[in-house]
Amino acid sequence: MQEKYISVTQLTRYIKYKIDNDVNLNEVFIKGEISNFKAHSRGHFYFTLKDEGSRINAIMFSSQTKKLKFIPTDGMKVLVTGKISVFESNGAYQIYVSDMLEDGVGNLYIAYEQLKKKLEEEGLFREEHKKIIPKIPNRIGVITAPTGAAIKDIISTIKRRWPLSEIYLFPSLVQGEDAKEDIVKQIKRAQNYDLDTLIVGRGGGSIEDLWPFNEEIVARAIYECKIPVISAVGHEIDFTIADFVADLRAPTPTGAAEMAVPQLSDMINYLKQVSIRLNNTILNKVNKERKKLESITSRNIFKNPLVIYQTKEMIFDNILEKLKYSISNLVNTKEKELITIKNSYILKNPYKLLDVKSNKYLQIISKLEPLNPISTLKRGYSIAKHNDKVIKSIKEVKKGDIINISINDGDIDAKVI
Repeated sequence: MQEKYISVTQLTRYIKYKIDNDVNLNEVFIKGEISNFKAHSRGHFYFTLKDEGSRINAIMFSSQTKKLKFIPTDGMKVLVTGKISVFESNGAYQIYVSDMLEDGVGNLYIAYEQLKKKLEEEGLFREEHKKIIPKIPNRIGVITAPTGAAIKDIISTIKRRWPLSEIYLFPSLVQGEDAKEDIVKQIKRAQNYDLDTLIVGRGGGSIEDLWPFNEEIVARAIYECKIPVISAVGHEIDFTIADFVADLRAPTPTGAAEMAVPQLSDMINYLKQVSIRLNNTILNKVNKERKKLESITSRNIFKNPLVIYQTKEMIFDNILEKLKYSISNLVNTKEKELITIKNSYILKNPYKLLDVKSNKYLQIISKLEPLNPISTLKRGYSIAKHNDKVIKSIKEVKKGDIINISINDGDIDAKVI
C-alpha cells in the first residue's frame, strides 16, 4: 500500500527533471522589477524579479555578473535572460540569469551614465581643471589607430593648416577589449616627448566600437595627463567620457586637427594686420614727436637765445643791488651798536659796576647768615644726628642707640639711656 507514496525529495527531483528538460524553459526572456537585491561577497547577485501579479527568485553567478556594465539596484526595471530550474533544498523554482539589461536601455548606456555621474561628482569635468590648448604648437602628439581615415585626416589637416608643426603618432588599439589598456599606455608614453598638444581619438562607429573611450582608466589617464588633451572620438553626435574629461572636445578627428593648430593664411593675415597697426603706431608717434619738436623750436628763446642771458643778467643785477643794500644796512646797524657800547658807563667806569655787584653780594650774604646752621651753633644750640640724619623726634631713636651731637666747637657721641 505504501509503495505508491514518494518522498518530498523525490517529488522535487522529478519536478526539477521535468523543468530542466523543458526546451521552453532552458532559455527564457523575462522583464520585471528588481527587489531584495543582494550582492554576495563572492560576486554573485541574489534578487527577486517581480511584476504587478507575481514574483520569482533569481540568481546571477559571478562569472556572469562580471560582464555587466552597471550595478543593479532595487526598483530597477530590467530585461533578463536565463534558465528556469528548481532549487531542491526548498523546492522553489527560480531563474538562473545569464544576461541582464535595463528595460529599454542597453547595458553600455547604463554603465556610461553611472561612470559619468561618478566622475562628475569627483570633479573631473570641472572647467578649472582644464588646461589651455596652445595657439601655436610646435609638437603635436596623436593617439589613434595607425591606419584608417582618422590619422590620415588629422595629418593632412595639420600639414595643410600649419605645416610648421611636428606630428608624433602613438599607434594604439581603439576598439576591442584590450584597447583601453593600450590607450592608457600611449598616453603615459606621450608625456616623455615634450609635446605641446595631444590628440586622442578615433573615427566613428557604434557605441561598442567607441566604448574604450568610455572606460574609467582611460578617463583618469586623460585627466592626469600633463599635456593639454583634445578628445576627438567618433562623429559630432557622439559623446564619450573622454570628451568630458579632456581639456577640449572636438566633434571629429578633423575638427581636432583644426582646433590644434592655426590656419596659416589666417596667421599671415594677422601678421599683416599687426604690421600695419605697428607701422601706423610708429608713424603716429613720429608725427607727434615732430610736432612737439616744431613747437619747441618755434619758441622765441630758440630764435633769440641771448634773451636767456639777458634775463638772467637782469635778475643777477637785482640780486646784487639787494645784497649791497643789505650789507650797507648791516654795517650801519653794527656801527650804531658799537657806538652805543663805547658810550656805555660800564666801559667808561668799570669799577662802578664792580661796586654795584659787591653791594648786591653783601646784601645776599647778610640775608643768608641767619639761616646758617653754624651761626645757630655759635648761639649755644646743638644738632643731634642718628645715622647721619638729623633727629627731629624722640621716636626716631631708641634706648642703646649711639647718636652724634654737633656743637659750636666739635662733636660729641652719646648713648641713649
